[in-house]
Amino acid sequence: MTSTAPADATTHMSDPAQAQRRVLRVLVASQILSGAGLAAGVTVGALLAQDMLGSTTLAGLPSALFTAGSALTAVAVGRISQARGRRPGLATGYLTGAVGSAGVITAAVLDNPVLLFLALFVYGAGTATNLQARYAGADLAAPGHRARSVSTVLVATTLGGVAGPNLAAPTGTLAEHLGLPNLAGPFMLSGAAYALAALVLALRLRPDPLLLARTVARAEAAAAPARAAASDAADATDGRGGVVLGALVMILTQLVMVAIMTMTPVHMHDHGHGTAASGLVIAIHIGAMYLPSPLTGWLVDHYGRMKIAAASATTLLAAGVLAATAPGDSIALLALALALLGLGWNFGLVSGTAIITDTVPLATRARTQGMVDVSIAIAGATGGMASGIMTAATSYPALALTGGILSLALLPAVAATAYRR
Repeated sequence: MTSTAPADATTHMSDPAQAQRRVLRVLVASQILSGAGLAAGVTVGALLAQDMLGSTTLAGLPSALFTAGSALTAVAVGRISQARGRRPGLATGYLTGAVGSAGVITAAVLDNPVLLFLALFVYGAGTATNLQARYAGADLAAPGHRARSVSTVLVATTLGGVAGPNLAAPTGTLAEHLGLPNLAGPFMLSGAAYALAALVLALRLRPDPLLLARTVARAEAAAAPARAAASDAADATDGRGGVVLGALVMILTQLVMVAIMTMTPVHMHDHGHGTAASGLVIAIHIGAMYLPSPLTGWLVDHYGRMKIAAASATTLLAAGVLAATAPGDSIALLALALALLGLGWNFGLVSGTAIITDTVPLATRARTQGMVDVSIAIAGATGGMASGIMTAATSYPALALTGGILSLALLPAVAATAYRR
């Protein structure tokens, strides 16, 4: 296994740009599939828990569990990628997400909350892997095009991400025809989508982008050892601050986004809206999370990481204020609020990912990226769990407004880093 990977990389080393184009095509295909798997589960996870438990207080627990599960998977995918390359790491993560989807369906059939929560934890592997794939898009990219390469991978999730929630009602009907609970239907879609994404990556992600990037870097270092050593020293110095800032940007945007997103379907359900309406709003939200990615990537590469990171904070504030003030019966205003929420998250994720990729050397890149995504997942789990508790104790508007205000904590961190530079 270890002897074939370098050979695979060497075969394509003569034209890394051509290899990058192939890598991006394969990642786009897998992200379309995985986006459908991710979005379908997000749409009905909270509703399934509420239906089983008969309580809104723990409705945020599913989101907390599959984001907690994604934290563990982020470590595993990062370590497998570090040791063997992106292909086995990403394929393993998606396959694990498919297993979790099957577990959720089983729990729904048995009406077993304990099994549901355990399966949702495993299902979170798909979420982590979906995010980790963005790093694979940047491995072979030129420094001035990294954000755009990341955005290409992210935007591919849009097609599946928008389709997934809108298939919640039809897959629920299909599940009923098969003798399964209605809310198990979207997880049937998730399981199939994650399994197909794993298959595409396992068969088609050749050359492995991380292994090839290392091979190219070693060749360049051998050709110019003094320059490479100076570059490595500079990377190590810049990397420490870059990792902290990039992680902070992505952690706060994830925390705010997950908290507000998780409770929006429950908030709509409490105001008499059905699954189709909440699915539409979540579809718009997920579209806004990924569809602007090409523009965001260009903005990050053209105007700089810091300015777009700051823009994420102000966009999330606007989303929180609008969600807090929108009437519960207004689907249009809630959809706009969730669109702004997705856009703010997109600004934070693309700029934060570019900061991390710029400053972490190839020798430790995958492992560091995995650990950063652990922090992001923990933030998401915290947001998901706290959202249900806070909504039960106060209200959805209070939750949304608090999240918007919290996002402003990014501004002093970005300003301090920009000043030091």
